[in-house]
Amino acid sequence: MIDFIINGKAGSGKSLRAKNKLIQLLEQKNIEYKIHLTEYQKHATQIAKDLCANGATTIVAVGGDGTVNEVLNGIDLNVNFGIIPLGSGNDFVTSAKIPTDVEAALDIVLTQTAKPTDFLVCDGIRGLNVIGTGIDVEILERCSTYKLLKGKLQYFVSLVVSLFKFNFYNCKIKRDGELKDTSAMIICCCNGGEFGGGIPICPDSNVADGQMEFIYVTKMNKAKMVSYLIKLMQGKILEQEFCHRVKQDEVQVVFDNPISIQIDGEIYRGIKFDIHIEKGKLKLFRP
Repeated sequence: MIDFIINGKAGSGKSLRAKNKLIQLLEQKNIEYKIHLTEYQKHATQIAKDLCANGATTIVAVGGDGTVNEVLNGIDLNVNFGIIPLGSGNDFVTSAKIPTDVEAALDIVLTQTAKPTDFLVCDGIRGLNVIGTGIDVEILERCSTYKLLKGKLQYFVSLVVSLFKFNFYNCKIKRDGELKDTSAMIICCCNGGEFGGGIPICPDSNVADGQMEFIYVTKMNKAKMVSYLIKLMQGKILEQEFCHRVKQDEVQVVFDNPISIQIDGEIYRGIKFDIHIEKGKLKLFRP
């Protein structure tokens, strides 16, 4: 039995439109399955918990990075986990090399063995892809307030406003038992390599190498921020002098002021920036 958890709102309704195709493919192959539709935010987490409590062995998230994150936070780690990516961003699957075509992604679930895969944990909340804070999070938060704008225009307007209003984050980074004072534009931990709908923050990340990439971009002249963000969009951020990259199993950062943290694109407030890697503990269907 394979349980599919579908977010009907992912990818502007693309998940629901794909449901009939998914059913057709499963019935053609005589696969025993059940489909569960989410009805509200975090519902996928509760569905996954209930399924695991009732003995589910294989659970597949159908939707975008947010749906994948919700299901990840509800499953037991002895369950085989699959992804059929149908969101607007699909950042994690780029690093995991999972195709965005429904039939091809389903074929991996049906024919492959689930492989040990790393994931991150931030103050008790799991993340598969990237966890962080900084100007990218402020842009995401502003996008949610500009509801009359859509798509790239919404992101562009949010980016411009954020550039004008951004104040660097003063914080203390704990490394090797010592606290280091810094001011940063972006602070994140990466398992996957992209965030924000295809922005390559750490293109060579490997989801199964047992290593967490800790990346932080320190304070610079504000006049350089636009060119710096362009480098980020081009996947060249790691080459810049203000960017620091360290491989660590765990990271703690203490901020002078309250911050928001994004976990796989989902915004969390009131949690600590206390992140560690769980090495190979997720059983994920991937090539």
